Amino acid sequence: MILSKLAGRPVLLAAGLVVALVLPWFVYPPVALDIVCWALFAAAVDLLLGFTGLLSFGHAAFWGGSAYATGLIALHSGLPFPVAVLGGAAFAAALAVPIGFLSVRLRGIYFAMVTLAFAQMVYFIANQWRDATGGENGLQGIPRELFGVDLSDPFFFYYAALPFILVGLLVAWRIVRSPFGRVLMSIRDNPNRARALGYSIDRYKLLAFVLSAALSGLAGGLFTVGHGFASLQGVYWTTSGQAVMMVVLGGIGTLWGGAIGAALIVELNDYLATAGFEETGIITGAIFIVVVLLFRRGVWGTARDLIAARTSRARPAAENEDAKVEAPV
Repeated sequence: MILSKLAGRPVLLAAGLVVALVLPWFVYPPVALDIVCWALFAAAVDLLLGFTGLLSFGHAAFWGGSAYATGLIALHSGLPFPVAVLGGAAFAAALAVPIGFLSVRLRGIYFAMVTLAFAQMVYFIANQWRDATGGENGLQGIPRELFGVDLSDPFFFYYAALPFILVGLLVAWRIVRSPFGRVLMSIRDNPNRARALGYSIDRYKLLAFVLSAALSGLAGGLFTVGHGFASLQGVYWTTSGQAVMMVVLGGIGTLWGGAIGAALIVELNDYLATAGFEETGIITGAIFIVVVLLFRRGVWGTARDLIAARTSRARPAAENEDAKVEAPV
């Protein structure tokens, strides 16, 4: 498939890098930061959903848990924001170990419901532990400290945060391209055969779950520092649902499709909010239904398949023309 081949070539990666670099020049910088943070979050969810076959509705626990951990580190330690963000990602990974250990033995809707239950437990703790999390008020005034550099302007903070986003996406890409990623896909497609080949599928699933949580935590920490607050919305189940919706819109199992889904959803929500329309869920839900019905493989996946189909039809015609030219008169 031509598009899948291009995905591994420098030209497409360079195009994506250029888009990321110029994004705040064409989009309001806080919205641009939202897009790239949600893009990394969607890629983390797709790592689990598209390449391991596990649908999680509990990733809000890692996005929001990292948000609180990052905020607490930044507020009480005075360390630079990269240290706080990495601390939040480490907290998310540590939180994923017991949750994943108890969840990965399940499949399908049972796995989704168990992860949702754990996320709601985290939400309850964040709401009740007011001395640490601020309860319904959340954490306010989270600093953007970086060795005395003024990052109060969202435009400059975007470029300070972008390297972490790009590294996170690179890690996700490297995982799915590695032998470890191939094993995950074999577990997704046929777990019994993977087990028969000697792979401990529960261990592989757990490691994938922890890596996905760490990337989600990295995105959540950057999102929190960029906006200067952490709230209960970050650990609510709708955050997980929105990330899953982005993956489905872009294309499950495409990794980069989540970035397209994130851009569509974030831009649409911002446009509707600016227009004064409060029930944004009605519009995004309707678009989600239309895309699922018309583009079964998502926007990116459908485009890839269409280009591949046209290429396969054009190749025999080109070969026939070459044969006619080479044939003796």
